Amino acid sequence: MGKKESLNKKEASKQPKEPKEKCARKSSGSFGIPDKIFGVVKFILGLCLLPFVYAVSAVFVRQISIIEPAIQGYFWAGVITFISFHIFIGELVIIYDSGHRLLEVIFSFFMPLVKVAPYLLPVYTIILCLVYAILSLLIKSAWLLQYTLFLLGFTTMLHLVFSAKTVRSQENDFLKGNYIFGFSFIYIVNVGFIALILSFMVSSFNFGDFVGHSLTLYKDIFYAIFKQLFVY
Repeated sequence: MGKKESLNKKEASKQPKEPKEKCARKSSGSFGIPDKIFGVVKFILGLCLLPFVYAVSAVFVRQISIIEPAIQGYFWAGVITFISFHIFIGELVIIYDSGHRLLEVIFSFFMPLVKVAPYLLPVYTIILCLVYAILSLLIKSAWLLQYTLFLLGFTTMLHLVFSAKTVRSQENDFLKGNYIFGFSFIYIVNVGFIALILSFMVSSFNFGDFVGHSLTLYKDIFYAIFKQLFVY
């Protein structure tokens, strides 16, 4: 009996042990209780942001339509060019990743910003605006504004598309709360940033009106939903 027990112990010791992390994952499941609660909170906040996503989109399109058609056409041409290139030719993921790494280096002094800044800040759009601000002091020509608007539309779509893809691919996203809340917030910040840039480039685009009308439309949508659900 003693020999059999010692043999069993030797065989058991030879069997590979599972890592502690893997065992913990199995015992707790894909999501822990805190992760689920946090996921539900982000999901609810994301749903609250969705009407604001619609509001800033609708008001942005309305505001940009005020700009002279010959000028605003360059912005939409940049948007369409990126979408066409992305669908039919190939993804510019190398360019996006390079900009992502550049922002990580810039904000390396503060780790929380390293995690957030690359998603919130469209680095190529910011560089484009700085170049335009310098060149506009030296060059007084319509083509500078036209090509800048084209690249503005192109770089904006580049940032939004790949930010959405990156946030959506994150693992352990319970109810997709991180994606719904995270990308809605990124979208709102970026559209607001583009609206601010356009207000400096084109006099007919008013940033104050954009913010005011967006908040008013959001309030009206939220009130209509609340009234439909809770007021009889």
